Amino acid sequence: MLNHPGKKYLIVVAGPTAVGKTAAAIQIAEELGTEIISADSRQFYSELNIGVARPSEDELRTVKHHFIGHISITTPYTAADFEKDALAVLSQLFTSHNYVVVAGGSGLFINALLNGLDDLPSDEELREQLSRNLETEGLEVLAEQLKQLDIESYSTIDINNPRRVIRALEICLASGKKASKLRMNNAAKRDFIPIKIALNLDRELLYSRINQRVDVMMNTGLLKEVEGLLPHRSLNSLQTVGYKELFDYFDGSTSLNEAVDLIKQHTRNYAKRQLTWFRKDTDYSWFEPTQTGEMLQHIKSVSL
Repeated sequence: MLNHPGKKYLIVVAGPTAVGKTAAAIQIAEELGTEIISADSRQFYSELNIGVARPSEDELRTVKHHFIGHISITTPYTAADFEKDALAVLSQLFTSHNYVVVAGGSGLFINALLNGLDDLPSDEELREQLSRNLETEGLEVLAEQLKQLDIESYSTIDINNPRRVIRALEICLASGKKASKLRMNNAAKRDFIPIKIALNLDRELLYSRINQRVDVMMNTGLLKEVEGLLPHRSLNSLQTVGYKELFDYFDGSTSLNEAVDLIKQHTRNYAKRQLTWFRKDTDYSWFEPTQTGEMLQHIKSVSL
């Protein structure tokens, strides 16, 4: 669909995990005759499939997706890397499309694409100190410290991932600024206009979908997927929900039922933090995931 040859629109389809972003984004992209940029940081890794709810082969054939399984778990990949790479892909796509869809629940990565990130060099001494604190005090203590310093970062990053918690704390402590606020008043210039859509469901329904999704993951081979990743379990990319809990099961420190219950609990907690992040951005228009017709009407009304 072509409108306003001089104007380019990036349609953001955001929301919590398991809400139905993939299906909605595909329907929107099909209607607009365009492609999808994935902003789900867990789906970037080629070795991760079941545990990150990667779109099915049929879904990937229906609409072309970018940034699905494009790097290895052994490759460090930051929001700044994604910003650079996604802008390059968008530059190409906007030569033949007036609309592109970006879909995902990683608020930090969406924000990097829309507004840019401040370049803040790492403080190695501070990082080493935080790493020592992680060993002696545990991740929960560091996460609580981040919550006190920067509730927005706490609400959007995967607080079960030590690397992300330490980096956010490092930014707060080294710069005296909140990591979530670094670009707030000085957004990078972009050559596209964002149209922000967020999806949500009744909380009980969302939590039920999360629990059902985890059961489906277990029934379709998540345990085997995680077992194959055991040699790489120390990688930062694997310090995430659905993998950490099953690593503990293979260690013998928890039963399989307990591990599955923890995956469900941690995923529900993550969904709650995602909603907190997106609700703070008043530019989002909210819909239920089945309201794709209304979403398309909204897109057309603000882009015509």
